[in-house]
Amino acid sequence: MDCNCFDPLLPADELLMKYQYISDFFIAIAYFSIPIELVYFVQKSAVFPYRWVLVQFGAFIVLCGATHLINLWTSTPHTRTVAMVMTTAKFSTAAVSCATAVMLVHIIPDLLSVKTRELFLKNKAAELDREMGLIRTQEETGRYVRMLTHEIRSTLDRHTILKSTLVELGRALQLEECALWMPTRNGVELQLSYTLHHQNPVGFTVPLQLPVINQVFSANRAVKISPNSPVARLRPARKYMPGEVVAVRVPLLHLSNFQTNDWPELSPKSYALMVLMLPSNSARQWHVHELELVDVVADQVAVALSHAAILEESMRARDLLMEQNVALDLARREAETAVRARNDFLGVMNHEMRTPMHAVIALSSLLLESELTPEQRLMVETILKSSNLLATLINDVLDLSRLEDGSLQLDVGTFNLHALFREVLNLIKPIAAVKKLFVTLSLSSDLPEVAIGDEKRLMQILLNVVGNAVKFSKEGSVSVAAVAAKSESLIDPRAPEFFPVQSENHFYLRVQVKDTGSGINPQDIPKLFCKFAQNQELATKNSGGTGLGLAICKRFVNLMEGHIWIESEGVGKGSTAIFIVKLGIPGRLNESKLPFMPGLPANHMQMTFQGLKVLVMDDNGFSRMVTKTLLVHLGCDVTTIGSGDECLRVLTREHKVVIMDVSITGMNCYDVAVSVHEKFGKRHERPLIVALTGNTDQVTKENCMRVGMDGVILKPVSIDKMTSVLSELLEHGTVL
Repeated sequence: MDCNCFDPLLPADELLMKYQYISDFFIAIAYFSIPIELVYFVQKSAVFPYRWVLVQFGAFIVLCGATHLINLWTSTPHTRTVAMVMTTAKFSTAAVSCATAVMLVHIIPDLLSVKTRELFLKNKAAELDREMGLIRTQEETGRYVRMLTHEIRSTLDRHTILKSTLVELGRALQLEECALWMPTRNGVELQLSYTLHHQNPVGFTVPLQLPVINQVFSANRAVKISPNSPVARLRPARKYMPGEVVAVRVPLLHLSNFQTNDWPELSPKSYALMVLMLPSNSARQWHVHELELVDVVADQVAVALSHAAILEESMRARDLLMEQNVALDLARREAETAVRARNDFLGVMNHEMRTPMHAVIALSSLLLESELTPEQRLMVETILKSSNLLATLINDVLDLSRLEDGSLQLDVGTFNLHALFREVLNLIKPIAAVKKLFVTLSLSSDLPEVAIGDEKRLMQILLNVVGNAVKFSKEGSVSVAAVAAKSESLIDPRAPEFFPVQSENHFYLRVQVKDTGSGINPQDIPKLFCKFAQNQELATKNSGGTGLGLAICKRFVNLMEGHIWIESEGVGKGSTAIFIVKLGIPGRLNESKLPFMPGLPANHMQMTFQGLKVLVMDDNGFSRMVTKTLLVHLGCDVTTIGSGDECLRVLTREHKVVIMDVSITGMNCYDVAVSVHEKFGKRHERPLIVALTGNTDQVTKENCMRVGMDGVILKPVSIDKMTSVLSELLEHGTVL
């Protein structure tokens, strides 16, 4: 039996049902088309974050469309199956609708956050625009700074730097006025020094302690100040409103005792004041980037002024250095002139004094060879001793001069060390005997008999030290002890600069001279080694020398890599002089190869010169006569001449020795020596040539050896010295 679920409809109701039927059809079509569009949107959108929500929403729409589509069959009588389908569709639609609503609760905050992010991004974009504007402003400021820096640093003249700064700032910032206040010399005021529109600004001043100045100086950036402040009154008073004014401090470099390694520092109170004024009667104000530009320019001006100050100081230092160099060069030339004058004077005085001394000593020594009464012999011996003392004085002065200029060199050779001590003792004993002093000599068993060194300088040191001991001793004794010093005895705390170095080829000679004389105050001992210094308490009691002896001895000892000192407990307690010198040890030599040593005993007095033909050339008649007298006394056959031409004319093969005087100019005798070599081609045919000179310098000796002379004799010459020279010359063919 069929079931009719609906009542019969009226014609008007049927029309309504038709409209609902048509509406459900179009609603279903619309619902089915929307999911298709959503699917297309999801496929085309690769970055959409809510795809699953769209899928769920699409299912909801499909179910809604399905529900309306099913309604097409429910508008007419329908079966139970259609009702079940309709119920299922509506239930599914309800479930999906609820789920979609729940999901939208979670989605809406995210959508709101997206909106928030959009607003944040807009704000960031606006901030970025502002920063880009600042960057463009900074770039413009940097361009101005570079331009101003270039203009400022294009010169190192401080006036040009400051004037260029005002001009460029006025041009860049379009200022009405710009001025610079500089500190005065008294440091308590600021003076208007530079302005933009005044070539010669009036130099009025303001006190440095004004509050506005303290405000600017205490800030490290540009500060706005009142247009009515004293430092801002740069323009005549006007009726309209003045422009804004800023001021900034400019550090000034304070130079004090500028040196290469002492860089100047900035003084915290050394500031200038720069004032900048905008145009009057305008609404323009100072911007931040303009103030930053002012700060940077102030720093650049400070750097440029520091460079200019350093340049000015360096130029002043250069000028001062040039003046000092000129003064030093003048002093050097004057010193060189003085040294040349001194050397010329010493050379002349040396020659001129040795020539008469040669006569005095030569004739005195000859006079001693004659028969004299005891009183006459005593007087002649006194003359000879005084002459020798004067000759020693001459040697001391010349040696000191050469020691000071560094031209003195040691004449190193092999000599008999024991014989040298005995010779010194023999020279001192006659003087000691007069004063009734007992002189002893002690030589250690390990002291080498033969040594290598400067024999003459060592003898001079010994004679001076032992002579001082005898001179300042009225009674008692003088002891001389010499040993080969051991390592432990070489170290002396009083001479930390003395570093002895032992070796197999050298040894250190230690000589101690002890006397029982007047003694010395310990505080006066260092003065004894100074030039022209003597013990004042004893100088009036003893016939002293010049005070040069110990000073020269100290220099000789230093040249011999040694050390000298004096010990004394006080006046009246005697003294001890000790010196150490470095000497060489000769190798094992055959007797035939042993060089001639004047200190060795020689049988010179037994050698005869009878008939030895000697030619003497000297332009000084008196000196020529003295030399001839010495040679005649020794038995020589002497011929005297006064010039080089006469020498070449008179000289024959019979002459065995030629003694020629070397004057201070002296080149004539060198030519004569060369001519003698040319005249006698073979060595055994020509005579031996010896120079007689008063010059002690090494140059004279080298010149004599260069032209082929066989030796040099230094004036004055005694009878013993002439005997020794002739013996050495005839035996060895040379005089060392």
